[in-house]
Amino acid sequence: MPVAAAPIISSVQKLVLYETRARYFLVGSNHAETKYRVLKIDRTEPKDLVIIDDRHVYTPQEVRELLGRLDLGNRTKMGQKGSSGLFRAVSAFGVVGFVRFLEGYYIVLITKRRKMADIGGHAIYKIEDTNMIYIPNDSVRITHPDEARYLRIFQNVDLSSNFYFSYSYDLSHSLQYNLTVLRMPLEMLKSETTQTRSESFDIFEDEGLITQGGSGVFGICGEPYMKYVWNGELLDIIKNTVHRDWLLYIIHGFCGQSKLLIYGRPVYVTLIARRSSKFAGTRFLKRGANCEGDVANEVETEQILCDASVMSFTAGSYSSYVQVRGSVPLYWSQDISTMMPKPPITLDQADPFAHVAALHFDQMLQRFGSPIIILNLVKEREKRKHERILSEELVAAVTYLNQFLPPEHTIIYIPWDMAKYTKSKLCNVLDRLNVIAENVVKKTGFFVNRPDSYCSILRPDEKWNDLGGCVIPTGRLQTGVLRTNCVDCLDRTNTAQFMVGKCALAYQLYSLGLIDKPNLQFDTDAVRLFEELYEDHGDTLSLQYGGSQLVHRVKTYRKIAPWTQHSKDIMQTLSRYYSNAFSDADRQDSINLFLGVFHPTEGKPHLWELPTDFYLHHKNTMRLLPTRRSYTHWWTPEVIKHLPLPYDEVICAANFKKLIVKKFHKYEEEIDIHNEFFRPYELSSFEDTFCLAMTSSARDFMPKTVGIDPSPFTVRKPDETGKSVLGNKSNREEAVLQRKTAASAPPPPSEEAVSSSSDDDSGTDREEEGSVSQRSTPVKMSDTGDSAKVAENVVQPMKEVYGISLFDGISEEDLSIYSRFVQLGQSQHQQDKSSQQLCPRCPDGVIKLTPISAFSQDNIYEVQPPRVDRKSTEIFQAHIQASQGMMQPLGKEDSFVYREYIRNRYL
Repeated sequence: MPVAAAPIISSVQKLVLYETRARYFLVGSNHAETKYRVLKIDRTEPKDLVIIDDRHVYTPQEVRELLGRLDLGNRTKMGQKGSSGLFRAVSAFGVVGFVRFLEGYYIVLITKRRKMADIGGHAIYKIEDTNMIYIPNDSVRITHPDEARYLRIFQNVDLSSNFYFSYSYDLSHSLQYNLTVLRMPLEMLKSETTQTRSESFDIFEDEGLITQGGSGVFGICGEPYMKYVWNGELLDIIKNTVHRDWLLYIIHGFCGQSKLLIYGRPVYVTLIARRSSKFAGTRFLKRGANCEGDVANEVETEQILCDASVMSFTAGSYSSYVQVRGSVPLYWSQDISTMMPKPPITLDQADPFAHVAALHFDQMLQRFGSPIIILNLVKEREKRKHERILSEELVAAVTYLNQFLPPEHTIIYIPWDMAKYTKSKLCNVLDRLNVIAENVVKKTGFFVNRPDSYCSILRPDEKWNDLGGCVIPTGRLQTGVLRTNCVDCLDRTNTAQFMVGKCALAYQLYSLGLIDKPNLQFDTDAVRLFEELYEDHGDTLSLQYGGSQLVHRVKTYRKIAPWTQHSKDIMQTLSRYYSNAFSDADRQDSINLFLGVFHPTEGKPHLWELPTDFYLHHKNTMRLLPTRRSYTHWWTPEVIKHLPLPYDEVICAANFKKLIVKKFHKYEEEIDIHNEFFRPYELSSFEDTFCLAMTSSARDFMPKTVGIDPSPFTVRKPDETGKSVLGNKSNREEAVLQRKTAASAPPPPSEEAVSSSSDDDSGTDREEEGSVSQRSTPVKMSDTGDSAKVAENVVQPMKEVYGISLFDGISEEDLSIYSRFVQLGQSQHQQDKSSQQLCPRCPDGVIKLTPISAFSQDNIYEVQPPRVDRKSTEIFQAHIQASQGMMQPLGKEDSFVYREYIRNRYL
C-alpha cells in the first residue's frame, strides 16, 4: 500500500526537432534518456495546427528504430545513401507554445537554460534563449504583408529576460500549497487514483502497475494557477491533445537564491516573485484594475527558507512567507500625453458599491485566506491633491466592503505616508516600518512544515506565543496576506516589503531552531544577504514595469547611502521617464500580443491601428456580463465558509478535480527526486556544482580576518564585510565586486547555445546549459595607476590572515607535534593490506589497523579492538556483579591476601 506522495517529474526535459518535407517530429526524453515520447506535427496545412501524440512511451532502441524508418522512408530514392530524408532541425529543453498571426503557426522552443535555484532537489531554471520556427512548408505557405511586423512585435517580449520554469515544482503556486497537496489523506488519494484511471484516455497511463506488487508511491500533479502563467494562451491549443508532460508552464518575475552558512550548516534563502499575466503592462499605460478585479503590476513575492542539509519535502525543514504588491484596485489612470513627470490622476468610472475592489479582494480571500491587510504608502497631505485621491477612494471602498464581512475576517487597512516620514529628520522610517511588520506577521503567521521545536517550548519567547496563522500537527500555515501599494508599487513598496520580509525571516529562522530569539539586526551577514536579494528583486520588477532600476533603496531610507548614489538616482529617474514616454507603448503592444489579449484577424484593425487597448482588457465594454454580483454578499459563498484558511488549500471535491494522481513504484524515475537531483548516470565535477557557485554569506559577506565571530547573526561594522576588503573608503564603491541582478546578468562564457548539428547520430543533443547561476560578476573599474594600491590592500600580512608567520622561529614543541603527525600519516597510508602490519609505535595486540575496502588504492582503515584474556574478563564481570549486589564467595587466595593486609595494616 502506498505510504507517501511525491510530485511528478516531467518526462520531457530534452527535445530534438526532426524535419521532413511533410512533417516535423518532436522527440522528447527524460534527463536520463531512458524514456521517450514523440509528437508528429503536420506541415502541409497552411493555417491549421495538426498535432498527433500517440501517447506511447518509447525505449531508446524503439526511438532509434523509428527515426531510422522515417529517414529511410523519406529519402528521394529508395536505397540512396548520399541524401538523408530526416534532418535534425534544433535541440531544445522545452516547448513554450504555439502562436499564429495572419499566416501559419510557429513553434517556440527553449534552446538554452540556466539553473537559478534549488528547492528540495527540484531545480528552477531561467530561460536564456529561444528559437521560433515556422511550421508550414514553403510550398503551401500563404504570405501576408503584415506577418513580419506582427512577428517583430511578438519577439519584442524578451523571453531570455526573467522567465522561469521547472520540470517538477509548480512555480505558479506557493510552497505552502505544494506541500499541503502532498500531505493529503491517503484515502482521498486512493479514490482519486481510481477515478483518474477510469476517466483516463491514455491506454499506457497505468502500464506496469500490475507488476509492482501493490506497493508504491502516489504521484501528484496539480493544475497551475493560470493568473501567474505567461504561456497559458500559447499552450491552450494543444492542452487537450497532447500528454501533460509536453506542457511546460513558465512564470515571469524574479528568482534568486543565496546560501546562509550557520557554523557550516547550509540554509538556502530563496526569493521568488510571480508577476500576474492578467491586466499586465507598463507603468503609465496600466493603472488601477480591470472589470474582473485584476490589478496592474500585481506581483506575489515568496521567501523560502530550507535546511539544505536534508533534501526531501517529507524529511526536510521548509518555511515560507508570502506577500503581495499591486496597484490600487480602482478605475483610475494617468494621461501621459501632457509629457509631465507626474501626470494627473484621473478616476475613470464611478464605483459607489466598490464592485472592482470586491472582485479583487474575493480573489485574495480564496488564495490567501484572512485577514487581508492593506498597507497603503501613498501621500496623505499634499498642497495639490494628487495621490490623496487614491487614498480617499480606497478608504471608502474598504469601509463599504467591511460592513458586510464577519468581524473576525474584515479587511485591515493601514495608511502610512512614507514620503512624509522620509523627509522628517526626527523620524526613523525603518523603525516605524519594523513596528508595522511585527504587527503584520503576528496576524498572518507564516508556513513551516514541522512542529515547534522543543527548545522553543523549554525557552518560550513572548512574541512567539502571540503569533497568528493556523497551527496544525505538522507545523504552521500562513492565513491571510499583506498587500502593499504606493502609486507605482516600486521604490517605497520594495522597501516596505523588505522590512516585513526581514521580520518574517527572523521568525522562520527561529522556527527551524537556528536562532534563540526571533530578532534580526541590521549590519549582520544574514540581513546583508537578504537585503541584496531584495534589491535584485526590486531592480528586476522595476525594470519590467517602470523601465528603470530602483530609484530609492533600503540604504536611502536608512540614510547611509554614499554621495555617489544621488547621481545614480537622477540617472535612473531620467531613464524611467524616457522609457515611459517613448518605449512603453511598443512594449505594451508586445505584451498584449504575447498574452493573447489581442488576436490578429483578417479584415479587422491591426494592433498598431488601435487608439487604445482599454476595450481589450475590459471585457464588459464589448458585451454584457451574464450575471451581476450582489452589492452586499460580494464574496464567494464557499470561500467565506472556510476562512481563515484559503479555499484553494481546503480538502474538498472541487480542489480534488484540479489534481492528477497516479500510482508509481517507489523507484520509478517520475518520482525519484534523488536521481533527478544528483544524476548519477552522468559525469559531473565540483567546480560546476550549483550549490558551490551561489552567493554565500561566509564567502561574500563575512570578513576575511582572523578572530571574527563566524556567526551570520553578529553585527558588523559598516566596512567589515567580505565585499569591501578591496581599496580604501574613497574607491571602495568602484573596486568591490559589483552585484548584478541575477535575471539580467549575462551568462558565463561556458554557456553556449545548444547547437543544431545534423551529423550527430544520437537521440538527443548533449546538454550545454549553464549549470551554475553567476550572480556575482567581478568588475574591474580601477585605473592602472591605482593597481599598486589595490594590490597592497588585497595582499594582507600572513600574520593577520593565518595567525602565524613562517618567518618566525618554530618552537620545539610545535616541531615535535608536527613530526608525530607526519609519522601517524605515514603509518596509515603505507599500511600494507596483505601483511596487515601493526602500528610500530603501539605495543603488540593493542591497536590494529585493518583496510575496510577491497581496493588496493584505498586508504580508509578501521581500528580493531584489542583482545582481552580470560582472566581479565572474569575480573571485569565480577566487578560488574559486585556493583549489582551479587558478591562472589571468597577463595583461599583471597582470604590469604585479606589476612596479610590486616596484619600489615593494624598489627
